[in-house]
Amino acid sequence: MNLTIENILLVGSLLLLVSILAGKTSYKFGVPTLLLFLGIGMLAGSDGIGGILFDDPKLAQFIGIVSLNFILFSGGLDTNWTAVKPILREGIMLSTLGVLLTAVSLGTFVWFVTDFTIYESLLLGSIVSSTDAAAVFSILRSKNLALKTNLRPTLELESGSNDPMAYVLTIAFLTLVINQDQSFISIIPIFLQQMLLGGIAGISFGISSKYIINKIKLDFEGLYPVLVITLMFITFSATDFIGGNGFLSIYICAVYLGNQDLIHKKTILKMFDGLAWLMQIVLFLTLGLLVFPSQIIPYMGIGLLISVFLILVARPVGVFISLMFFKMRLKRRFYISWVGLRGAVPIVFATYPLLAGIDKAHMIFNIVFFISVTSILIQGTTLSIVAKWLKVGVPETQKKLSPTDLLLAENPKAEMKEILITPDCMAVNKKIVELGFPKNAIIAMIKRENSYIIPNGLTQIEDQDTLIVLADRLSIFEEVYKKLKSNSN
Repeated sequence: MNLTIENILLVGSLLLLVSILAGKTSYKFGVPTLLLFLGIGMLAGSDGIGGILFDDPKLAQFIGIVSLNFILFSGGLDTNWTAVKPILREGIMLSTLGVLLTAVSLGTFVWFVTDFTIYESLLLGSIVSSTDAAAVFSILRSKNLALKTNLRPTLELESGSNDPMAYVLTIAFLTLVINQDQSFISIIPIFLQQMLLGGIAGISFGISSKYIINKIKLDFEGLYPVLVITLMFITFSATDFIGGNGFLSIYICAVYLGNQDLIHKKTILKMFDGLAWLMQIVLFLTLGLLVFPSQIIPYMGIGLLISVFLILVARPVGVFISLMFFKMRLKRRFYISWVGLRGAVPIVFATYPLLAGIDKAHMIFNIVFFISVTSILIQGTTLSIVAKWLKVGVPETQKKLSPTDLLLAENPKAEMKEILITPDCMAVNKKIVELGFPKNAIIAMIKRENSYIIPNGLTQIEDQDTLIVLADRLSIFEEVYKKLKSNSN
């Protein structure tokens, strides 16, 4: 079956519907949704029952890059700076040194067990060096399991920030494979340029994006998410144009914006959450369509060997060396090592050798695809079991849902207070965006004359309003009171 303009929407929407329904049932059995999306794509492909012919790595790479923009940006917006700040150094070490050590150790192993050259081996190691935590947390939520202390934010920060490092290594070693006359030293300037310009651009675009979002006056609330999408793509493409790492820049930009006061911030966050899910499904379906299962079978043996080494040796080596200078219990280090789930990102990166036309490109792509699927099957289905075995997980208590519980459902760890606005409060007749509220506190609702208002940045505070404020911890309310100049307690 060939995709045409007439049937692409029908086929695409049916695949999306099947993926969403399959994803819902997967939680019951603890199967990562990523695996199901890939499987549905493979079943719909030319080797499956759907018979859809799709063999366009360039288009797949474009869809992958666009999807990763949304996924990384949404992850950055959801990153709580207060939560990740205490483990910032650990997260950065895992997402940089950890990725490098994983790539080098795995690449060295591939060099020993295959006929790949050292640069081809390191290229394969670089492609699969980053982790994908999206499926990890979907399984943990399905098992109603939370992680102790700072373990969860550590994993979130690593998964959100390690893709740029893997991308730089992939491009660097691909360059060495294509240009055999270049030395290993020649990739160091490329690495420094990508990371340095990417970081600077991310901060710069974050600051300028906040100014644009809050200063521009749009007639419709629905246009603000569109504006942020535009700024996201400008950040990525402009950073890439000047030679920086676009993935790193959009993640940093999003982290900055997610911890600032923005007009219609709630609308923006909800829109990006939905778009991120859509892009994940589209990305996984596309990669499933791109792969030919019959071509993977010859590489199952070597793929399994490499995958086992990655899980049991390369990933733990990268984690333990990266964290050797930090105080952390051995059980937590082991669990971080186990949460080395490979997802769609390595498969997207594996399209770069295909487009470059190197000799072993198809072999690398098929091995990488097999490694990702194996990682999901082995690690993805055992995350909750290993968490309980290592005693790093705690069961979440079930609560009866009162109206307050419903309000806190999206952030169960939040503290809530109702604050009455009196005539002497400085907040009277001010817009929420003008209050300079603490970054880790929000006005979730406003009670005004027996009715409730869902506020946004332009909502004006009035005398006798009752603000329903959510904060990460009780101590933050002292700063909230200072901003409001209220004597409430």
